[in-house]
Amino acid sequence: MSEEIISTTPQETGLPVWNPSEEGDELELVPERRCFVVEPQEHGIRIDKLLAQRCPEFSRGHFQHLLQDGAVRLAGRVLAKASAKVRVGEPVEVELRPTAQAMAFQPEAMALRVVYEDEHLLVIDKPAGLVVHPAAGNWSGTLLNGLLAYHAGAARLPRAGIVHRLDKDTSGLMLVGKTPQACSALVEMIAQRRVHRIYVALAHGGWRGEDEIEVERWIGRDPRNRLRMAVLAPGSGGAKEARTTLRRLDANDDYCWVGCKLHTGRTHQIRVHMASLGHALVGDVSYGGKLVPGLRRQGLHAHRLALLHPVTGQELQFESAPPPDLAQAVQNAGLHYNLGYLWQVRAT
Repeated sequence: MSEEIISTTPQETGLPVWNPSEEGDELELVPERRCFVVEPQEHGIRIDKLLAQRCPEFSRGHFQHLLQDGAVRLAGRVLAKASAKVRVGEPVEVELRPTAQAMAFQPEAMALRVVYEDEHLLVIDKPAGLVVHPAAGNWSGTLLNGLLAYHAGAARLPRAGIVHRLDKDTSGLMLVGKTPQACSALVEMIAQRRVHRIYVALAHGGWRGEDEIEVERWIGRDPRNRLRMAVLAPGSGGAKEARTTLRRLDANDDYCWVGCKLHTGRTHQIRVHMASLGHALVGDVSYGGKLVPGLRRQGLHAHRLALLHPVTGQELQFESAPPPDLAQAVQNAGLHYNLGYLWQVRAT
């Protein structure tokens, strides 16, 4: 199998380059071109499958979008159908254009709390109040905007390398890929439950029952309020299986301080599971929680993270102490940290 990368200079690699101007820094995005010839063993396969095989750092779905955008040529003609079959000896040319997200959103310099960084990935300690993805009402000032400014390669990645998210008002550790290969590997690892995440939560109500419990309750969109999630019957209304292990760290008659181990990653999973047990998170007004002095957001923090490096295989473990607002709320509730009672997660 042979592959020729036509682009050779830094400005021709497809990575964004900073082009300072008098008005400010502008991101110039130049696509990388790759050309190759269909080999005998590739004869008769779909063009989208062939491209994903030849360029494994990009997904097959990404190439289907590029085909629709006219970025692929087969034997000199623009090819739009992902199902088109290739023939041995035909030349293929593809422009690896920046993603739609890269074109739609602008880089914004911000002080990111970087816990770990190498050429493949970042671990960010996200503060409460920082929105992860741009959306209606938050088209700027998000983590995605910050990542576009933080490193040039982010502009070529889906969602600037964000492979999972935290709610706006949840603080703590987040993984971010810096290359297509790392992003794909991290997404697969999360789906296979090989990224281990431990949260701590401050909730209403005295703890009832065993010190550690398994919660297996399906979660889907709340049929009465589409902005919320809810516990639903298995398989109904688009509900998906959700599993969380909860461990009491401390409790009194009014509050409990709980460790939460995620086994799945559904939207609002911890918030919904805790509320379903009668322990709505402090400050989580969407799910029945109440605000308390000094804590103007939900009492949830992504505390520990462990994984095997998606490229090197190195074991990585990280920990983020609860931020001052949450720490003070725990103290005000008359509870103790007891973080030593949390699970010691290991990457597998």
